Amino acid sequence: MVSRVESVEELVSRAVDAFRQRYGQTPTTAVCGPGRVNLIGEHTDYNEGFVFPMALPMVTVVVGRKTDSGVCRVTTTSPDADDPKEVAFPVPSSTDPLRPGKPAWANYVKGVVANFKGEVCSFDAVLASSVPLGGGLSSSASLEVATYTFLEQLSPQNPPVTLKEKALACQKAEHQFPGMPCGIMDQFISVMGREGHALLLDCRSMAAELVPLDNPDVVVLVTNSNVRHELTGSEYPTRRRQCEEAAKILGKKSLREATTDDLEAHKAQLDPEVLCRARHVIGEIRRTTEAASALQAHDYGKFGRLMVQSHNSLRDDYEVSCAELDTLVSAAMDCEGVYGSRMTGGGFGGALSPCSRPPLYRTPSNTSRRSTQGLPPSTSPPRLQGHECCRFHRAASNPHEPTLTQPYPSQ
Repeated sequence: MVSRVESVEELVSRAVDAFRQRYGQTPTTAVCGPGRVNLIGEHTDYNEGFVFPMALPMVTVVVGRKTDSGVCRVTTTSPDADDPKEVAFPVPSSTDPLRPGKPAWANYVKGVVANFKGEVCSFDAVLASSVPLGGGLSSSASLEVATYTFLEQLSPQNPPVTLKEKALACQKAEHQFPGMPCGIMDQFISVMGREGHALLLDCRSMAAELVPLDNPDVVVLVTNSNVRHELTGSEYPTRRRQCEEAAKILGKKSLREATTDDLEAHKAQLDPEVLCRARHVIGEIRRTTEAASALQAHDYGKFGRLMVQSHNSLRDDYEVSCAELDTLVSAAMDCEGVYGSRMTGGGFGGALSPCSRPPLYRTPSNTSRRSTQGLPPSTSPPRLQGHECCRFHRAASNPHEPTLTQPYPSQ
């Protein structure tokens, strides 16, 4: 079925209602951070390669207010989050630092609080999100960036941290508390994404280039396989270690510096599985830069072919796809007007996908909708022009509700 994405205004309203019910007051602050879909460039960020994501209309909203209790209380409205749905912890100090624990969802909040660059005050907060948990659309980074922005609003810094510092603090939070050794892509796009653009990010230099998505006749259709993934298990760290092992054998600092000729020259020294992992990364880095150039040139045919090559490599060499994703990619490619299709996100088999592979369409035709009938996923098509969630800064429609704040300064 085609599902409707809850608007930012609706999320804020729902979170405000929940805050009033739980804490008996009206929140003074409302912020949000977007999820993302990666057009191409999978498992390249922790190999110092290139990634090419775009931010989405799906966002995580945090509403709340400063308190003088010395305790931080946070409630989530997500039915998919583990129990309990509310946590309370003291404002951290050098003698009493925060530590990860249960429930798992709260570790993302705690990690950001622990890595905030300014003074942390006590607060009450409610979370609401339209980013599906475990859907390959980076609900974690969306929550981290929203939490950091919330803390910035409660305790303004002078001068404020840079967008890069903010993204890196959120990445460090995910490393330390959930224990997920992610690359920098998800936090960077959630912080730096702009409406009407994708972001070509060099994960070695951290240089970012906004690439216009300016063809109104082309859309990205994000499809949820409804197979939920958990990236904090062993598969993601294992692949990261395999890439590091390959780079060491090749005599390179990272696989960003390696070529297919290097791989062939050291083939006998590499474990067959490690060889496959390295082959994917080296090829994916090249595909990503070529895809960005193709999109800038409006060469959607080439862009689509690179998407398909990316999926095949993720399926065969990196082994992070699953039957549901492969079925959906095949179904999309059978539709008239489809340029390309691939899984997106960390993957890991039944672990899901990206809302899972964004097919690139000329038009979201009835044929494409019919082709997925009888399959498990639900779909929601954001326009290629960009993410509506970037229109964050607005006057509150109700004078008794907080004004929503964007995760980056207005330009």
